[in-house]
Amino acid sequence: MAAETGNGRDGVGRERFLADAAARGLQVEVVERPAAKSLEEAAGILGIAPADIVKSLVVKHKDGTFLFALIPGDRQISWPKLRALVGVNKLSLPPADVALEATGYERGTITPLGSTGSWPVYADATITGRRISMGAGAHGYSAFVDADALTEALDAVVADISDPTG
Repeated sequence: MAAETGNGRDGVGRERFLADAAARGLQVEVVERPAAKSLEEAAGILGIAPADIVKSLVVKHKDGTFLFALIPGDRQISWPKLRALVGVNKLSLPPADVALEATGYERGTITPLGSTGSWPVYADATITGRRISMGAGAHGYSAFVDADALTEALDAVVADISDPTG
């Protein structure tokens, strides 16, 4: 693993991520990486396809609770599909400060692993069966993990919750 760099919050977030992964018996590989200006650039830096970068999105219910949606980088949340699955008529992406309060992670570092809130996880079915990259709780780091092991460790609901971008 790379030596610690960055500010204290990032170090704490990465430590929470790693501790939670270990507690769940989940094998993760964390790599240090430079910042990227786009999904395609990030994928190139990591040597993977954009679809293999999974975004961990925190989603807010109308009642003030949250959930995580794991969406491949080349896809976007399908709000109608996710609302139907969750059984609600309103979901939204909260402002950055609310997402930080709900998870303990800044945007760009959000992950269900090590989140300060224990929220349900919904994973898009297209991530299954492969090794993916996701946020590792700190800027400048990515984690590689088996998607099937991740969804099992998180007790995630795996379903069709995305659409192609564009």
